Formats: sequence, structure tokens, C-alpha cells
Amino acid sequence: MAEPGPQGNGLDSPAPVPAPVSSPVPVPRERPEQAEDPQREDADSDCSADSWSDYGSRDKPGTTLGRTVPDGNVLFPDIFYTDHLLFYERFSAYQDYILADCKASEVKQFIAEYLEKVLEPSGWQAIWRTNVFDVLVAVVDVNFPALKAVVQLSEPFLCESQDSSFTLECMQELLELKEHQVLLQELFVVYDESGGFDQTALAIEHVRFFYRCIWRTWDEEEEDEFDYFVRCVEPRLRLHYDILEHRVPSGLVADHQNLLSQCEELYEKFLNVRNTLSSSDSDSEAENISMVEGLKLYEQVEHIKQRLKVIENPLLRYVFGYQKYGSLQAKGLRSTGAKVIHVVPWNMKADLLQQLTRDKLCPESCGTLEIQFHRDPLAAVSACYEGDRVIICPGHYFVDGMFSIADSIELEGYGLPDDVVIEKQGKGDNFFDCTGANVKISNLKLVQHDAVEGILNVHHGKTALENCVLQCETTGITVRTSAELLMRNSDLYGAKGAGVEIYPGSACTLLHNGIHHCKEGILVKNFLDEVYEAPRITMVNNMIHNNEGYGVVLVRPAMPSEMKDAAAQETTGCTQPTQAGDEAACAEGSRQEQPGCVTDELELCKRAQTSEQAENNSEIANVLGATSAKKRQIHRKRLSELGFTEADDNLMSQEMFVSVDGNQFKWNGKGSFGIFFF
Repeated sequence: MAEPGPQGNGLDSPAPVPAPVSSPVPVPRERPEQAEDPQREDADSDCSADSWSDYGSRDKPGTTLGRTVPDGNVLFPDIFYTDHLLFYERFSAYQDYILADCKASEVKQFIAEYLEKVLEPSGWQAIWRTNVFDVLVAVVDVNFPALKAVVQLSEPFLCESQDSSFTLECMQELLELKEHQVLLQELFVVYDESGGFDQTALAIEHVRFFYRCIWRTWDEEEEDEFDYFVRCVEPRLRLHYDILEHRVPSGLVADHQNLLSQCEELYEKFLNVRNTLSSSDSDSEAENISMVEGLKLYEQVEHIKQRLKVIENPLLRYVFGYQKYGSLQAKGLRSTGAKVIHVVPWNMKADLLQQLTRDKLCPESCGTLEIQFHRDPLAAVSACYEGDRVIICPGHYFVDGMFSIADSIELEGYGLPDDVVIEKQGKGDNFFDCTGANVKISNLKLVQHDAVEGILNVHHGKTALENCVLQCETTGITVRTSAELLMRNSDLYGAKGAGVEIYPGSACTLLHNGIHHCKEGILVKNFLDEVYEAPRITMVNNMIHNNEGYGVVLVRPAMPSEMKDAAAQETTGCTQPTQAGDEAACAEGSRQEQPGCVTDELELCKRAQTSEQAENNSEIANVLGATSAKKRQIHRKRLSELGFTEADDNLMSQEMFVSVDGNQFKWNGKGSFGIFFF
């Protein structure tokens, strides 16, 4: 695309949101039927509001847009306030009015056609804004195919710049060099209360946002058999608003911006090399070196593009997650080799001190231990070295920060979990991050608010969680690749995602826990078949109930045969058997309908319920085991293709170790167990 607009980072600060406004109202483009998408349907239903149908009507006098005062010292006139648009407003504008079903190579053409329908060709003023200066101009014509406006300086001359070199004569000379044409996205329309230029201001805002936040310089080379809106615009638009609404971890946002910058830089180098090769007819050694360099740059660009697509796709962003904190450095042992007990008192009374001394502070080797007192649990953990122990006395502690545990320490509440509460204040990505080789947390209640990531992330090493209560707001516990979690006699609830997320290559043991009132109970991720071994899972005597989705859900790639079966079922209208769920509902219903039920019938209901629970445990174990067996077959096939007819048993036995027994699943919205294919 000729002269793409300046590429900003796309992270506008959220502005106060006034009443929703809408896009200009040419007749929406016709497009073929698309696959149903619940989110898309929500957006479409929102966009069908009355405000959309009557926006911009010339029969209604007066503007419907707000105004804002431009930054700077020069007395510029007010401009239209258009950068506050909501997600569904931009979504509908790009889908229905601007891009429709266009291909990547047709984007500029579709935008030009849209602008021809809604843009006033002349008679309006705007502030021409660049990184160097702002100047007031008058628009006298529009070059629609080039997405440029023909402008002239307004009178009186108003200009603000970083230095004083941009005089009237200088600006006139600059405009002559540019043939008085500037990019439309660099123009900010001067406010007019008549309403006659509302559509012009909104149309330019849509173009400006598109080239700043959606368009990539390499998009034009994407394959044209794909719908550009579905493949690129929608996921990038959703990511933009997810970031504005703090639904994406800050580390992932930083990674995305860094990857964008790297890809832009590498792609520019690649284009330079390619242009050099195409303009040269020689077959010299330098030419061959340039070709090799171009291939390397191309591979680097493609690799970064794939990483960007993972982040920009909301499903893959959730499934693959974000692995970080691998660089946390453990302190190790103190230089003296001593170990310290850190005590966090809220109100240390004499009787409490006496009990604490008797129970915790006087082991057999008390003479070699050092005791330090802290008022803040976060300060106590931050002061720990390898082998230290933190004892938190009863109280309700509010912390504003993240617990990063990189050493093998013990964090223990002195009392019942409801008596020792640590509550996170303020916004933040994480609450507890563990990378220590052997971390133990016990007898605590953790309360998380207003977060993006989960309440506990185990990135490396082993973390044992015992007799704890976790009140979550986003994801509960995440067990990353190569990490190990032992969770025993604990209660977890309230997660907007999964209560426990288990990644490939991890180990997770859940014994005698309650996991309830989450979006999903336990989410098992087994999708990186070529990179990581399957997770090792032990689930015994857990109560998993009242979750919105499944009690346990497995995420894995669909096999070709499964894709065919699914397509056949859709064609014939067949549906899969109902998943096990609400196991006690039938029995409860029988009891309500027949209050005088005899003892034998009650016993039969009890046996049936017990049988169903056993079947649920068996189903989960069998499906997880079958998934592991398929992975083993894939490994064997690949080794055979490489010429290895016999392989080490240890390599070939990388199966998902599964032990599922005695768990109870009740009142989960979608059932006890489900599989999510992608």
C-alpha cells in the first residue's frame, strides 16, 4: 500500500466514554454468509441499536459528536472528539461499511470507495498533525484513490512545532513539494456544530485507527483466498480493546509491542534486499550473499508473524498463555549458612507470643535459628533466602504487590485459613509467582481482586499448597510446563477462567480439594505434542461442583478423523451423547417427587449416584490416557519416518500419567468432563 499511515502502538489511553456514536450510514456491503460466532452475534446485535440506524441523518440538525481542545499553546480551534469509539462501533464500521469481505490486496480500494460515499470533498478545515508540527489547513479537494486530501494553509496562519523553523514560507514550500496533498489520517477535522461534517470526522477517524492499530506493512502480501476482516481485523481489534480494558497481562502487551517493532524493522530490511535483487541482473558472489541474507530475513519475519498471530488470536492467547518470570534469580543460602524464621505479627499479645514460641519457635535446634519480625507478609517473603520459613500470625493483611518466590521456603499461617487472610490491593497481573525448587504454602486464605492473571502461578520447581482457601477473580492456579503442584485439603472458588490450569510437561496432584463456582473446574492443556510431553495428573477425592462449564475439560488438537466425524454429524444433524453432569440431579428430583420413598429406593438412588461418580472418574482417566496413547503413536511414526525402527522405551513411554479416583462432580453447568478441539 502506498504511503501507509504512521504505525502507532495502538494503546490509546482510555478516554471518558460519552454516549455511543456510530459510523456513517451508506448501505452496508453485501457479504457471503459466515460461520456463526457468539461474540460476532453479540456485536451484530449491539450494532443494530436505534442509534446506528438514525445516526448522521441530515434531517436532524446539530452535531451528535463531542468536541475537544487540541494540545499546545497555539489557539487552534476545537476539533471533533472521535477517538472514544467503542468496540462494537468500530467492529460494525469495518465489517459492514468499509471492508466487508475484501481481500488484503483490496483494502485500499474498499476504503477509497467507502470514503467517496461519506466524505465531504471540500469546504472544511482540519489540523494537519505530524510528529514534528501541527498546522491549520483548509481542505479544497480529496484524492480518494490515494487516500489524500488536497489542502492549503488557512488564514490566519496557525502552526505549532518543536522549533521555530516552520514559518509560513517554510510550510508553503513543504506543501508545494507534496503537491498540496497530505494523508487523510493525518487530519483532525475542526469542530462544526451544524452536524454537516460528522460523517467526515468519523470516516477519517476509522481510516486513522485502521492504519495505526490494524494494518501491518506486510498484510498486502498475505494470501488472497482469506477474508481480511475475519483473519486480521477482528482479532487485532479485539486485542486492542482487551488491552484497553486490562484483560491482557502487561508482560504480554510489552512482548506484542516489541514483536511488532522487530517485525517492522526486519520486514523493511527484507524489502530492501529484495528490491536490490530484483533490480540487478548479475549473478555475482555478492548477489548470492544477498539472496541468502534475504532468505534469513524472510524466515525471521515469518517466525515473528506467527508469534504475533498467536497473541492476536483471543483463543490461542488464552490457550497458550504467557510464560514469564523464568529469569527470576534465587538468592540461595546465606553466606553464613544460617536459616531464619520470619514472623509477621498483626497484634502480638503476650499469650500469642507464648503460644507461638512454644509451637513454632523452639525446635530442638533453636539455638542455631535466627528470628526476624516483620509487619508486612510481602516484606517477610522478600527478605527470605533458601531454607527460610515465614510464619504469619492471625490477621487480615492487605498487600499491594506481587509475591515472587524463587527460593525453597515455607510460608505458613499460624491458625485456620479464615484467620490468616492476605488480600491483594490495587491492579496487577499476578499475586503469587513461584519458581523455587521446593515451595510450601499452608494455612492461608488468599484473596485476589482486579487482576489479569491467576492467583497462583507455578512456573518452575515444585509448589505444595496445603489447607488453604483461594478466593480468585481471574484464573485460579496455573501449573506451567516443567512445574509441579501438590494441592491438598484446599478450597478454590470464584475464578473467571479455570480453577486449575495444567500445562503440557507439568505434574499436578490434587488431593481432597474443593473446586467450585469457576468458569471451568480443571483445564488440562495437551496441545504442544511436538514439543512437550503430556502432563502427569493425579486427582483423588476432590469435590468439583457448581462450575459454569465442565468439571474437567481437556484442550487438544483435533485429529483429521475427528474433524471428518464432526462434519458428518453436522451434516446428518446428529449430536454427541450428553456429557456426564449434575450427577445427583436425578436422585434429588426423585426425592422431591416422592417424599415417602421407602428405604430400598433411597438405597438404590445412592448406589446409582455412586456408580455414576465412578463412571465419571473412569471416563476422565480413559480419555486422558487415550490422548496420551495417540501422542505415543505420533512419536513412533515420526521416529519411523526418520529411520529409527527401535527406540528407547523411556522415550516411547512419555504418556500422560493419570490417576483419577474418588472424585465427585456435581451441578457443573456443562457436565463432568468435556473436550475442546482446536
